[in-house]
Amino acid sequence: MPTDSESDLHLEIGHVLFIDIVGYSKLLIDEQRERIQELREIVRGTQQFRLAEAEGKLMRLPTGDGGALVFRTSPEAPVLCALEISRALKTHPELRVRMGIHSGPVNEVADLNEQANMAGAGINIAQRVMDSGDAGHILLSKHVAEDLEHSARWRPQLHDMGECDVKHGGRLHLVNLHNEEVGNPQVPTKFRQAVEEEQRAISRSRGRPFARARALIAVLIFFAAAVGAGYYFFSHRSAFNAPDKSIAVLPFENLSHDPDNAYFAEGMQDEILARLSKIADLKVISRTSTQKYKSAPDNLREIAKQLGVANVLEGSVQKAAGQVRVNVQLINALNDAHLWGDVYDRKLTDIFAVESDIAKTVADTLQAKLTGAEKQLIAAQPTSDLTAYDLYLRGRLLWGKRGGENLRQAIAFYEQSIALDPNYALAYAGLAEAYVILPVYTATAPSEAFPKAKTAALKALQLDDKLAEAHTGFARVLCYEFDMLGSISEFQRAIALNPNYATAHQWYGRHPLAALGRFDEAIAEGKRAIELDPLSPVMNTDLGLTLFNARRYDEAIAQLRRTLEIDPTFYYAHYALGMALQAKGDLPAAIAENTKAQQLTDNNLRARVLLAAAKAQSGDKEAAVQMLAELEELSRNRYVRAFWRVVLYLSLGNREEALRWLEQGVADHEDVDVNFIKVDPELDPLRGDPRLEALVQKVVGAEHKQ
Repeated sequence: MPTDSESDLHLEIGHVLFIDIVGYSKLLIDEQRERIQELREIVRGTQQFRLAEAEGKLMRLPTGDGGALVFRTSPEAPVLCALEISRALKTHPELRVRMGIHSGPVNEVADLNEQANMAGAGINIAQRVMDSGDAGHILLSKHVAEDLEHSARWRPQLHDMGECDVKHGGRLHLVNLHNEEVGNPQVPTKFRQAVEEEQRAISRSRGRPFARARALIAVLIFFAAAVGAGYYFFSHRSAFNAPDKSIAVLPFENLSHDPDNAYFAEGMQDEILARLSKIADLKVISRTSTQKYKSAPDNLREIAKQLGVANVLEGSVQKAAGQVRVNVQLINALNDAHLWGDVYDRKLTDIFAVESDIAKTVADTLQAKLTGAEKQLIAAQPTSDLTAYDLYLRGRLLWGKRGGENLRQAIAFYEQSIALDPNYALAYAGLAEAYVILPVYTATAPSEAFPKAKTAALKALQLDDKLAEAHTGFARVLCYEFDMLGSISEFQRAIALNPNYATAHQWYGRHPLAALGRFDEAIAEGKRAIELDPLSPVMNTDLGLTLFNARRYDEAIAQLRRTLEIDPTFYYAHYALGMALQAKGDLPAAIAENTKAQQLTDNNLRARVLLAAAKAQSGDKEAAVQMLAELEELSRNRYVRAFWRVVLYLSLGNREEALRWLEQGVADHEDVDVNFIKVDPELDPLRGDPRLEALVQKVVGAEHKQ
């Protein structure tokens, strides 16, 4: 019969970070006290510690020479915390710390002082993982590594070491986490000693050929197991670690004699992709990341690997005299197997039926489960006017390219499409999404663009409330109106309707989650957007800015540098990188990045403002003074953001003028800038000022009314 305590036992999965100070027992008592206090302050200062503790999802277990943190949030939490601690330890060389991480069952108990505590196998194994390392090591159990290795972010940092002996006759399969910045790349002493012991066995077995052979074989097996496990676990498996139900639709080849029909082929690709993306059981890569690849490529496997998919749809389109021929092929990129193919010779008026049939057949071939609602969505005919459809496609393609002139042309195409078909809901949704980002890329005032975006979004929803694009556009409008709760609701609705809509995940992460300081959720949404659109410079940059807002500057810098590997000419990533470098105190590098951003765009005042502010902070105050004068002159003929003056006045140390212009920015509802008033590191010089706190309440205060 179980005892009362056993029957009340409640197990849950805890994500455990075990930490201790190497050589602690050899220190003098005063030194021990000092080292523990230093380590305690470092741990408590990490973002992950503060977030989990604020949410009531952290349990601390002190030990004599360190302690354990039990996160009840996500498997990434202890890893991210360990990285933060490792970075902080760089300025504390006297602290020689090792860490071990494991996820496993834990249960809450009362200790001898009747205080809440944690026990269980999860904690015991985490300690054994840690005990296997030396100073500087961040070791993971294989279980934790398997959770992380699916992410492109973590995979390069995971280094499999095979198994080793631990306490009580057990063996653990361990993985070493390190990169160029943190961790210890050396093989732990415990692993080296195992090899040395085998070598001694060889030496002792001289004269005994069979024993010597067995010892030699044991050494070879050890190395083979370690290398083989590492290769298989992190190379073989991750070489094509894509879900079976994942697909990229490559650009369709235009076989029409008229090159002007190229947009129609692009539109076909986009429309088939859009229908597939509405199926929750599929992972579908956004067009931004596929448009660089041609159809029928020679290196299909490599393309699929880069995009993180197992399957590829390719094809061609020929349009002439009211007829259209569409040739499609569905290929498994894992083994180059041809899964399905067909040729459609139809009237142009049947194009929607062709797109729907292709999407449905692809889903069936990949054995994706479709709900009744999803079947209706992929079979929908958005308009009966083919000219309106053509105009919508032109607008959508231009919207995807961003840039001020592209957005203006996109708006014009959408409006022409609506004029031909006043009930074309997708065209209204496209119009809304174009207007909400128009102030980002042009001098258009938010007060001019956002009301138009709202009108278009509401009209789209009136015509079809199942359009994820319409809910996404409306959600951004609600951010402009400082209705954060309403915005969250609309974004969640959009994602429920279309889980593969990368823009919804991107904007949800930036507006409103990051703006509210809900960084774990914001970063998760940003990563999901990149998973769906891995080669999108804007989505990669937005994740970098969210990390910047979270004050995770090293991660932000790394993310933004990866973005510039995708597109070295993307000025937005250059000035975002400049912001992160400036926050880190590296002013020469910040000035260099802002200079590149300015050189890459003639019309973006933000890049020039940031360059002037960085120069002012480095001692060249005149740069900020001149920029302020230029903004004053420009404001006579165009809209100039108040927030730009805030940044410049802060670089000059003028808090009063900075606050005055910040109040103006809030009054103007400068969505892109003032939405982040709660979390923007640029405003840190004003933190604690009652005027700033009052403005924060105006912008994000509604979130606290839950």
